[in-house]
Amino acid sequence: MPIKIPENLPAHKILEDEGVLVIKDADAVRQDIRPLRIAILNLMPEKIKTETQLARVLGCSPLQIEVTLIAPSSYVPKNTSREHMLDFYHPWTEIRDQKFDGLIITGAPIEKMEFADVDYWDDLSDLFDWTLGNVHGLFNLCWGAQAALHHFYGIPKYLLPAKRFGVYDHRVLDHTSLLTRGLNDVIPVPTSRHTENHRADIEPFANLEILMESDEAGICLVHDRKLHHVHMFNHLEYDLRTLNDEYSRDASKGEEINVPAYYFPDDDPTKTPLNTWRSSAHLLFGNWLNYLYQTTPYDLQKIGDDRTHDFDPSQPRSRPGERID
Repeated sequence: MPIKIPENLPAHKILEDEGVLVIKDADAVRQDIRPLRIAILNLMPEKIKTETQLARVLGCSPLQIEVTLIAPSSYVPKNTSREHMLDFYHPWTEIRDQKFDGLIITGAPIEKMEFADVDYWDDLSDLFDWTLGNVHGLFNLCWGAQAALHHFYGIPKYLLPAKRFGVYDHRVLDHTSLLTRGLNDVIPVPTSRHTENHRADIEPFANLEILMESDEAGICLVHDRKLHHVHMFNHLEYDLRTLNDEYSRDASKGEEINVPAYYFPDDDPTKTPLNTWRSSAHLLFGNWLNYLYQTTPYDLQKIGDDRTHDFDPSQPRSRPGERID
């Protein structure tokens, strides 16, 4: 099945040229099925690139996907035109009466900051609480994953001595999970972050399962079996050139940056890298959509009924090491 995104969104033409099936509104309504409603909270600076990357991996599912782009109400992007935001993004407070099968929360270039110091942290915290009753499953990326674990469980992040940057091999620890089914035992994953989460802070919570990790890059993928959350600390959705663009950007600014590890052939930035993670990206996101499809209520209005009665967002957050059962 194709993916349904706004027809004038720049990603629409890019994906059509790549052969990804994109459906128009008029065609979607004729199909006698309920599409999966997926919202994307895009906090990355280059929004059009991120929209395209995520639409690409969502569009290879046999399910019909309907995408809604949202933003925190207090969020003002610096690198995307006001017109693009007005044309395609909805402040989440305007759609808070709606229900979604899934929500993807991207990373953000603010990971060195304390969570409370982020301008839109209060708004994002309210959104996290809203998801308990209105979103069946979250897929949190990079800083988005760290933010969700901190909000719901008080789990801290730790500053790395240097940016963890490159394409690192990660072990798949559990192939019986719906999320990792079909993945190879070891898969390469693009990584780009200044902070990390520690196993010792995650393990005390029985509902948090670590599914992928690396000896060099640390924890990669965590599944919250109670809240239907997926926490991915790295970037399988990245294009071939994304790490190269980040490297060139930082180098041009005179910032201290290492050549991304295991990315360029012979670690030579003049050579063209190979995309060794594409199939894993499509499989993981396809598995997530299948996971949503198998567990979400057919009646959208019933989304959240299995969580709101036993997870009270008005109660104080747990401290690291305390369980929420």
